[in-house]
Amino acid sequence: MEVKFIKLVKIIDKLRSKKGCPWDKKQNFKSIKEPLLEESYEIIDAINSRDYNKLKEELGDLLIQIVFLSRLAKEKKRFNVYNVIDNAIKKLIRRHPHIFGKIKVKGTKDVLKNWEQIKRAEKSERKYILDDIPEILPALLKAKKVQNKVSRFGFDWERIDGPVEKLKEEIDEFLQAVKANRKRRIEEEIGDILFSVVNIARFYHINPEEALNSTVKKFIKRFNFIEDSLKKIGKSISESTIDEMDYYWEKSKKIK
Repeated sequence: MEVKFIKLVKIIDKLRSKKGCPWDKKQNFKSIKEPLLEESYEIIDAINSRDYNKLKEELGDLLIQIVFLSRLAKEKKRFNVYNVIDNAIKKLIRRHPHIFGKIKVKGTKDVLKNWEQIKRAEKSERKYILDDIPEILPALLKAKKVQNKVSRFGFDWERIDGPVEKLKEEIDEFLQAVKANRKRRIEEEIGDILFSVVNIARFYHINPEEALNSTVKKFIKRFNFIEDSLKKIGKSISESTIDEMDYYWEKSKKIK
């Protein structure tokens, strides 16, 4: 298997060489960002659909991106793919002292707390605990990551009642903002509502990004049913009334 990995590295090297592929030679760090993001989403899609053949293929595509990016870094005399692997090995050993060292833990909570402490020591140049939250993350995922991180330091609700009451409070504040017709405050309160919903999802170990995506898929499926049903009676969406659409919407709920 190690030989196959070396072969992959050599193939990427050849693609980037003077006699390599015109397209591959043209790529840079900026141009690779979009396909890298696409590959990540395709991996998640394969996991969600439990399509293991697709997952195998998509993981291979991601591995190509990793080796390719490492090659770009090597060309700039920054690092190579073997440095990347070496860093990963050292990090895993360093951050698992309960496995590779003499630290004792009682469970996952201790593991995560140790992980954060070790990470903080490694990143001593960071001023705040939340400095390592990537700005580019989707908002729901970022909110969950922020909440998880502060929770490891004890800044959290003890019971689900806390975030539920907070959600009710935020909805009341939103309604007050609507009544006052204050657009900027309405936007702020909507953000607070979403943040509270993420907190509730986190308490139940639910990924809010996946939960929302599932709801969007369900909505699309039901709206497609409305379109199909209207077509059967010779109508289009634009020709239909809200009452007609509501009728078929309710019917769509009964279809699994």
